[in-house]
Amino acid sequence: MRNRYLICLLLCAVMLYLALPAIELKAEGMKGLFSITWIAFVLLVIAGNLSALLFSPKRQQSNKVDNRADIKKMKRIRAR
Repeated sequence: MRNRYLICLLLCAVMLYLALPAIELKAEGMKGLFSITWIAFVLLVIAGNLSALLFSPKRQQSNKVDNRADIKKMKRIRAR
């Protein structure tokens, strides 16, 4: 899952790098509005992927197996 976030983040950075020379932020009318909106969406996508990459929960499947074994041991001890 983390690989997907990293790939999306890198692709978004490449798209931004390729589009910045063609985007005119000071243009008037629809062209300027489109440029500002496009930059805002790109920044939102980067922020979302970066936050998902940094703050995604880590898997603890090995702990679940250990916890089940501990629970079984505790039940055996109680049963005696």
